[in-house]
Amino acid sequence: MKRERTDAARNRAKILAAAEGIVAAQGVQGLSMADVAAAAGVGVGTLYRRFGDRSGLAYALIDAREREFQAAFLEGPPPLGPGAEPGERVGAFMRALSDRTVEQLDLLLMAETAGPMARFGGAYDAYHGHLVMLIGRVRPDVDAFCVADALLAPLAAPLLAYRMRECGVDVGRVKAALDSLLDGLLG
Repeated sequence: MKRERTDAARNRAKILAAAEGIVAAQGVQGLSMADVAAAAGVGVGTLYRRFGDRSGLAYALIDAREREFQAAFLEGPPPLGPGAEPGERVGAFMRALSDRTVEQLDLLLMAETAGPMARFGGAYDAYHGHLVMLIGRVRPDVDAFCVADALLAPLAAPLLAYRMRECGVDVGRVKAALDSLLDGLLG
């Protein structure tokens, strides 16, 4: 793997921080390459060379947070990371994934609706595999493969955005519903 130059890494960090700030203040709709370049103190050409376009920049924002989240559930402290009982880890994972999804809801909404299968693969497969493993340890009698999909479905960005924005459901209510499902499933 080719190592990133120090100045390139510094520019990348400044660009991502500037883009995060713009998304936080204006939403994904306010994410323009020119505004990000100005806020980061780099040329617009640098952004286009590095990220390709606006969607490439959005995916880089998602990727940065995704790496942090995956590190937390794969090797972080319990109960999200190793060291807790599998059932406890499932609950911690679902609550953390709820927060992670809400944190970047507009970016994930854009990413998950880019194509018919855009939600699946990459991160979804990591979440699914993690849940399958944990559920299988607690409930070897259930079809953990399909149960994992059922648990992940309420956190699809389009559904979560609709429920939160159109129906007034807050993330606390979503987490409570997931906890109820897990209580029934995992006892």
